[in-house]
Amino acid sequence: MEYTDQMKNRVKRMEGQLRGILKMMEEGKDCKNVVMQLSAVRSAVDRTIGVVVSENLVECVKAAEGKEQEALVNEAVNLLVKSR
Repeated sequence: MEYTDQMKNRVKRMEGQLRGILKMMEEGKDCKNVVMQLSAVRSAVDRTIGVVVSENLVECVKAAEGKEQEALVNEAVNLLVKSR
């Protein structure tokens, strides 16, 4: 699978958010703000997982035929379930 620039940029954004959270912790910022930022990162990770799995699913299903398509869809669903 080829990871798009959009996918990579999502991860880079999360990386920046995590660095910001670490800085907040080191500065002793209020826990409500830290938790809010952690929640935002978690949501971003969930959305990125969805994008990666869906793009992979589209590629695989286009290349597959018959019963193989069903197996690939099931595998993608399992990946999404495991990510939670």
